[in-house]
Amino acid sequence: MQRHSLSGPRPRLLALIATAFLASSALAAPPLDQLAQDPAWLTLGHYRPDTLGSGYTSQADDAGFFLSVDGKDSPEAELRATLAAIQQPGDGDQHARCRFPARDRWLRQQLDLPQGSPDCPAFDTWRQELNTETVTLVFAASYLNSPSSMFGHTFLRLDPPGTENDEEADLLLASTISYAADAAAHDSEIMFAYRGIFGGYPGITSVKPYYEKIRLYSDIENRDLWEYRLNLTPEETDMLLAHAWEIREKNFDYYFFDENCAYRLLALIDVARPGTNLLDEVGTHAIPSDTVRWVVDHDLVASIHYRPSSATVVEHYLEQLPPDERDLAADLADGERTVAAPAIQSLPDESRAHVLDATYDYVRYQAQEEDWPRDRAAPLSYDLLKARSRINDAPPLEQPAEPPIRDDQGHDTFRAGLTAGQQGDRDYIQLSLRPAYHDLLDPPEGYRQGAQLQFLRLDTRYYTDNDEVQLEQLVGVEIRSLSVRDRFFSPLSWQVGFGGRRTDIESGKRVFTPYLDGGAGFGWATSSNSQLYAMGTADLEIDNDLDKGYDTAPGADLGWLYQGHRLSIMGGVKSKAWLIGDHHREDIGYASVSWHLDPSASLTAGWQRKHHFDRYETQWHAGLHVYF
Repeated sequence: MQRHSLSGPRPRLLALIATAFLASSALAAPPLDQLAQDPAWLTLGHYRPDTLGSGYTSQADDAGFFLSVDGKDSPEAELRATLAAIQQPGDGDQHARCRFPARDRWLRQQLDLPQGSPDCPAFDTWRQELNTETVTLVFAASYLNSPSSMFGHTFLRLDPPGTENDEEADLLLASTISYAADAAAHDSEIMFAYRGIFGGYPGITSVKPYYEKIRLYSDIENRDLWEYRLNLTPEETDMLLAHAWEIREKNFDYYFFDENCAYRLLALIDVARPGTNLLDEVGTHAIPSDTVRWVVDHDLVASIHYRPSSATVVEHYLEQLPPDERDLAADLADGERTVAAPAIQSLPDESRAHVLDATYDYVRYQAQEEDWPRDRAAPLSYDLLKARSRINDAPPLEQPAEPPIRDDQGHDTFRAGLTAGQQGDRDYIQLSLRPAYHDLLDPPEGYRQGAQLQFLRLDTRYYTDNDEVQLEQLVGVEIRSLSVRDRFFSPLSWQVGFGGRRTDIESGKRVFTPYLDGGAGFGWATSSNSQLYAMGTADLEIDNDLDKGYDTAPGADLGWLYQGHRLSIMGGVKSKAWLIGDHHREDIGYASVSWHLDPSASLTAGWQRKHHFDRYETQWHAGLHVYF
């Protein structure tokens, strides 16, 4: 067999042709150093401007994400390394074109390089299995019982062809892309919150079936889901998937407030549609509901679908029953009556069908959520279904309607407040700043009723009598969940918080002390928008000005809360018995009101009367809160 020398005329001719082609392409393409500063390339590499200096640093924390040893801090070095790698001969899963298909596509478009289709078995199989035509952003509502979900959660659903009308069977089997902290299984919720805020967990992008997400969020955690179908073109959808492959199972350090689940999804959308610049909206934090609002505001949404949780559906079924029929349903569920009871059988067919349907769904919900024993739930469910099958032509109970205000249409989460007030005989002006998220007197639409979650709230006062500026309060975390009870549901109301605040001591001084407080109790509805609550509380304060350096107090808080479209009101009494030092008692009566001008502003006022150390003191304030 005749062999051709590699140094012969034919290879040299091919090399000259290739060199000439690249040279002609370079004349039309921007210089590489300029291309490395292109926003699209910076987004592909997850580069963000350095706080100090003019350079960039990638948020990716996985060496496998870079082809250059200097890639994390040099967009240009990474671009040159990628360009060299994708032009190497060969193919296969380990080739740069297969590992970084989104980078490969973008660079070939920018530099007018030959396209072609590399042989990438793993990527091609993965993309075929996903079978994606459109992409939907899904928002799971907030869930206060888990630090990882207190602000809500977002993920992407990859919709197969033919699901534009939300065909349930197909969508349940669709895949999802989500980003979450890869937390150690043995970490407590407190450790998760600490490491999530200050760093310590890797964040991993994963792909899972949608039905698993529905089971977790809707069925187990009882969180309503909002589905925002994006208007991405087929080419943009392909680019999103290509970049999702690039970051799949790559480590990005997870931070609760900014580099979280919502932040990473914004980056994927920015890659899919260059120029969207959703990441530029992120300031100090990326709250999931805020990020959904940005996606809507950038005209990226084609349609919106509401998926109520299992608890929402059951509660809505029960609410449709008149009070006497609700009592019958509760009797059936508790075993106090049977389906053959005269009170049940005497109902008109439609009413009896509704009672049976609502009771059956409630029993099924309790069997799953509250672990009712099978020997209780199964026979009762059978009797309910059997009795219901004997009733024909009864219309079903109505499904929950979509709430008039979506979660992304509520007030913005950053709040600033300016109030004037009086503490005893001292006048003051107070400036308040709160990066996140919501309290009980904020505009309620778009937020869970009775829920409060505040992070890093700062209250600073200027006293006019002596031009003194004081730090009044610094809230690290403050969570309050006021839930109503009835015969069907008996949730616990609870609260917890820590930070620093001004407190009175016996000498009359007000000193700044670190504190930790909490409580638990119950709530009862007085109307659809109001409730009474009663909570046992416990406080701990630590400061050298206290007699023993610390003090602790059990107590009680009894109050009433109304949350309306225009007006929110809260008032009550609370008492504490400080056990260390002088064993003094502190009694407080309080009332606060907020008039919501619109979702971006509220007028606020409050009054408090306190008896402490045998002294009475009145405090009041009035001012304005703005949300942005």
